[in-house]
Amino acid sequence: MELLEIESNIHNSARQGEAYAPIGSEFFGFKKYFYIESYGCAMNFSDTEIVASILNANGYGATKNLEEADLIFVNTCSIREKAEATVRKRLTEFRKLKEANKEVLVGVLGCMAERLKTKLLEEEKLVDIVIGPDSYRSLPALIEMAESGQKAVNVLLSREETYADISPVRLDSNGVSAFVSIMRGCNNMCSFCVVPFTRGRERSRDTFSIIAEATNLFSKGYKEITLLGQNVDSYYWYDDAKAYAVTFADLLEKVALINPELRIRFSTSHPKDITDDVLLVMRKYENVCKHIHLPLQSGSTRVLQLMNRTYTREWYLAKVDRIRELLPECTITADIITGFCTETEEDHQDTLSAMEHSGYEMSYMYFYSERPGTLAAKRFEDDVPLDVKKRRLQEIVDMQGKLSTQGNLNDIGKTFKVLLEGNSKKSEFDWTGRTEQNKSVVFPKNETPFKKGDYVWVKIKDCTRATLLGEIVV
Repeated sequence: MELLEIESNIHNSARQGEAYAPIGSEFFGFKKYFYIESYGCAMNFSDTEIVASILNANGYGATKNLEEADLIFVNTCSIREKAEATVRKRLTEFRKLKEANKEVLVGVLGCMAERLKTKLLEEEKLVDIVIGPDSYRSLPALIEMAESGQKAVNVLLSREETYADISPVRLDSNGVSAFVSIMRGCNNMCSFCVVPFTRGRERSRDTFSIIAEATNLFSKGYKEITLLGQNVDSYYWYDDAKAYAVTFADLLEKVALINPELRIRFSTSHPKDITDDVLLVMRKYENVCKHIHLPLQSGSTRVLQLMNRTYTREWYLAKVDRIRELLPECTITADIITGFCTETEEDHQDTLSAMEHSGYEMSYMYFYSERPGTLAAKRFEDDVPLDVKKRRLQEIVDMQGKLSTQGNLNDIGKTFKVLLEGNSKKSEFDWTGRTEQNKSVVFPKNETPFKKGDYVWVKIKDCTRATLLGEIVV
């Protein structure tokens, strides 16, 4: 098996590849129809919902049918080499559609747009429109430019844009869970990462608009929201009218107070920024889920310094211990990169031991792929052989498999409050849902009077590595 990128026990559909606009040609009166695919992280998926809202407001309708689309957009990710390669393959396929219908326009949105605008638009001629993550408001004007045969490009970054006033169109929504973006950009110059160059500097969305969006979602029947940001713990918004600063802990509490029936999740946290204040809010409010995604990247202090992660192995493990102390029932998940520049076998063993100490329930695991334009690409040689990267990645995957299995075995016999998300993928006679610890649970319906969006108590009877298996406790 060739291990290019491996993700284990993925709960978030936005991580799994594609997202399609949910409404189609049964909605009449639109001047044109657009089709969107989104690749990469939850932030990309959230951006796609903003784009759909902007297009809808300008008379464009969404469709799931690629063949009926006048506009085809791909929201791209440059974080991993494989994601970028997948996007390029799709763009090549879309070019064939354009050859059959020259009126069709193809556009690239998001992170790849800024970095590869010249290649995609002029050299390879794969697209008609290139637009960066801070320029979505200009999309209708760019479409008109492309239709008239002009180059349609806007990849300018902004220090202010948060799209706070735009109500996202919920794509492929289960009607239960939704994303709410609270900030954009990133100030952490991790040497392997392109985000500061493709998404710009960090800026926080105003608190009132976040509360309003979350309140509106709850009023429409949503029972769970995920507060999104590249680094949510650095959220900071100043209310000039009240001369009052809102931190992430403050925001988390304000959202939790909307209604105790509204579950709150958040992602992603940075080990250097998550504070006791945040952990204490999590402990205080039952509806703030007890799960923290806390990227490790490497368990070696030396490698962490090369990555410019600004914390040490000891700092990270102490943070894990503090979470366990204040929130014993909290699960922790992580991102891990193996094979970074100059990584030794000792460094690799440090990562494995850090995983074991942290007891991750799940990890997103990758081997290092050099991203052009990053600090690492400029400063360091990508000198770990590919076969070594693959072998180390397999060892990390094996370690995570052991941890995930043990974590699920530990839950057998326990009872959890589960939010029903819908039918199980394998059977319409089973429900699927998640615990507040972000664990997937499957269990028989047994003719009980529950519906999607309800909370039920489930006792765990068995498990797989990725899923808990239980029964409803009436």
